Amino acid sequence: MQIPQIRINSQSATIQLKTTPARQEIEQPKADLSIQQPKAKMEIRTTPSKLMIDQSQAWEQMNRMHVFKLNDRFAEEGRRGLLAGIERRAGQGRELMQIENKGNPIANQAEQNGHDGMKSLGIKFIPSHFSVKTTYQPAKVDINVKENKPEINVQPNKVIHRYKAGSVDVQMKSYSNLEIDFVNITV
Repeated sequence: MQIPQIRINSQSATIQLKTTPARQEIEQPKADLSIQQPKAKMEIRTTPSKLMIDQSQAWEQMNRMHVFKLNDRFAEEGRRGLLAGIERRAGQGRELMQIENKGNPIANQAEQNGHDGMKSLGIKFIPSHFSVKTTYQPAKVDINVKENKPEINVQPNKVIHRYKAGSVDVQMKSYSNLEIDFVNITV
């Protein structure tokens, strides 16, 4: 006996994908940097020190002075001596005028005029202490500094970006197929 049979043979379609990957390059160049440091400006002003030594008093005490000053000194000593002599003679003249009073003025005056007074004995330092005068004015230093800030110049460089897009290529590897057969099978 024959039985009709339907045979169906199907084949699915297949696609083929071919991809090319994308390429990307990123490059960052260094920035252009310029740094300059100007020198600082420094100004120094100095007022010199002063040392003053006055030894005129010491020289005067040693009788080593200027001739005009020495003449003035001797003139003053002569004047004092003259006045002392006038005073002594006037006093002795007064004593002689009053001779009627008790006493012996002539003998007393002879003794006074005949002997100089006793001189004192002692050590004398010439020149005396602190007869040399010193004054000192210290030096002054003024320092002015003006600093200069550094000059920094930065020029950034842009990023270099290269991109090549990838691709996808789609193709049919095989097409779909459907076969239908009618077959009689004998049993």
